[in-house]
Amino acid sequence: MSDMRTLFCFGLGYTASAFSQRLMAQGWTVRGTGRSEAKRAELTEQGIAAWVFDRDRPLGDPAAALDSVTHILSSVPPDAAGDPVLDHHGTDIAARSARLQWVGYLSTTGVYGDRDGGLVDEKSDRRPATVRGERRVTAEDGWCGLWRDHGVPAHLFRLAGIYGPGRNALVTVARGEARRIVKPGQIFSRIHVDDISAALEASMARPNPGAAYNLCDDEAAPPQDVVTYACGLLGVDAPPEVPFKEADLSDMARSFYSENKRVSNHRIKHELGVTLTYPDYRTGLEALL
Repeated sequence: MSDMRTLFCFGLGYTASAFSQRLMAQGWTVRGTGRSEAKRAELTEQGIAAWVFDRDRPLGDPAAALDSVTHILSSVPPDAAGDPVLDHHGTDIAARSARLQWVGYLSTTGVYGDRDGGLVDEKSDRRPATVRGERRVTAEDGWCGLWRDHGVPAHLFRLAGIYGPGRNALVTVARGEARRIVKPGQIFSRIHVDDISAALEASMARPNPGAAYNLCDDEAAPPQDVVTYACGLLGVDAPPEVPFKEADLSDMARSFYSENKRVSNHRIKHELGVTLTYPDYRTGLEALL
């Protein structure tokens, strides 16, 4: 059974780790990579055969890592030089296209850029507004190229803001780190990590190589509203509102506010049959509490 269903994850971070645990509970074999020896050792203790991988450290023995793998998931972000997975191991993946049943690449809704609050779906043009978004577009094209040129069954998943256990507004409020930064009209889409896993699993059951899917919940909302709701759940006063123009933000944090859009999740519901466990931030936070 394990040889029949073996997932290799390039980048076992927050999202890929949650997905891997879900599959391992069903009897899957999982292999993957971390960015340090310490991470590799941690993964090994969890029953995951692991290798160290990043831009400067490609897999030393790709055959040992990838032979007999049936599914691949990459959550490794592109850097200034490109997509490290494609650059180092795109050829290795292409050489195994006949065995691969499904390949997923975790991208971002940032590829759509700023829409001034308007709605985007998977047919919308990609118009990234940031350097990170531009890199994601190039990476998406690279993964689709593996499908077009080599028959690798690649799928794109454009993720909204990810939250879940240990990574959510309840945590930042409890730590005293939450801020209510207000930019009039600004909204963000988000997605619970469990719903990401459900959508990936649904795609594995219904492969459609070359397809892209938006992964987000039903309700894009102003970020300050999420903080206010978390404070209410915890029974603490909400922090004061801070106008965006007066907020002391890092360049990366400020760049998130440069994009304002609503994202459609129609395709995952109607093509993959996904029913969101957490259709909005309120249900998600209540469950996390």
